Amino acid sequence: MPHIHDKIDFTVEVFVVYNNKVLLRKHDKYKMWLSVGGHIELDEDPNQAAIREVKEEVGLDIEPIKGDVPLFNLDFEYKELTPPRFLNRHRINPNHEHITFVYFAKSNTDLIKPCEDEKSEECRWFTEEELNNPLYNIKENVKFYAKKPLEELA
Repeated sequence: MPHIHDKIDFTVEVFVVYNNKVLLRKHDKYKMWLSVGGHIELDEDPNQAAIREVKEEVGLDIEPIKGDVPLFNLDFEYKELTPPRFLNRHRINPNHEHITFVYFAKSNTDLIKPCEDEKSEECRWFTEEELNNPLYNIKENVKFYAKKPLEELA
């Protein structure tokens, strides 16, 4: 996806859970295990971006795990969004940063069908124990985020 701004972009990460496992993908460019996600487009909100990115990257229809979302009956265009579970800001390179909305979601299948445009080297469903396996070399922040939805849904 093209960047919206030279200095900073808004992105989403989605940790998808199915049958006590969480989905991670090996990023084609960075060669590390990460969640599914990507840039928020100008014409969408973060919730829409999370659903779209998961569909594009791994072909899954997801159900976001919602926190408290109030319902209002207002006379004008107004939409409450599912809040992210976490929010972070990180540098991608010396000249560019991302502000990332981290979401949790459930899937009703583990069958991954990425779009042809997507280039993940590998996608894998991890148990909590496998997240800690040094063989996979999963970064601490990814492990932290990946374990949280597993704990919530246990």
